[in-house]
Amino acid sequence: MSDDRGRLFTWGRARQFDGGNNTPLGPCYDPEGGCQSTPKREDRLSEDRVVCVALGHGFSLAVTDAGAVYSFGHSQHGALGHGSLESEVLPRRITALAETGLRFVGVAAGFGHALALAEEGQVYGWGESCVNGHGQQSTLPWVAGTPQRVAALACQRVKLVHAQGYSSCAVTEKCELYTWGFGIPSSFHLGHGVGSAQQTPKRVEVLSRVKVATAAVSRHHTLAADTDGAVWAFGEPAALRINSADAPLGDRVGQPTLIPNLLWRMLTFQ
Repeated sequence: MSDDRGRLFTWGRARQFDGGNNTPLGPCYDPEGGCQSTPKREDRLSEDRVVCVALGHGFSLAVTDAGAVYSFGHSQHGALGHGSLESEVLPRRITALAETGLRFVGVAAGFGHALALAEEGQVYGWGESCVNGHGQQSTLPWVAGTPQRVAALACQRVKLVHAQGYSSCAVTEKCELYTWGFGIPSSFHLGHGVGSAQQTPKRVEVLSRVKVATAAVSRHHTLAADTDGAVWAFGEPAALRINSADAPLGDRVGQPTLIPNLLWRMLTFQ
């Protein structure tokens, strides 16, 4: 997290068990393999003001007010964006994003993939190939961990990205919602009315007449709020708290369903 002065603090588990090896996960790394139980300031970014952070599975991302993106932690599937599977103990700037010359304003992180949003609306994705927005077009299973612009969103000016687990979503300036990825056991939470995976961003057509203001996606369900404050949901009924009369227990709500008597202020999933 970052405080109101833009200082980055980290805490938690310093190592992760991975294939029989203890892998350092971040700046709170303890040679003895312990945990950082209280927030500790990350001195590597002490001269930068951090304006946005995102947490993936064993890795973290941070954006500074200068528009630079840093990553650290475990690099499964190349999730750190440095073109390798090597983990990083300390925050390291993602060179491929710096070389674009763009100023980045947001990041999102899933299980083994990540997204970065530029000020002008471009979206870059990297990490696990079936969920990073590029589909299977790369010959490498992790796209070498190098950020690439998401082609399916190239004609859109995106204002928000979110990721969690194996799923991602984006909201454009035209208030359109795009989702992609897959869920376990099915992908009804993407809002396309089918249970199959969606490897590249696809617009949620059922909301084509709705002006989506914000959205958040998780492994099993998604929430989207329109500009009037109404909240739409799709995915697992149990997670959405949808009445069983509307969605019998065990069924999935494959298309967005309006949740009555609920107005949004902020949507977030952990």
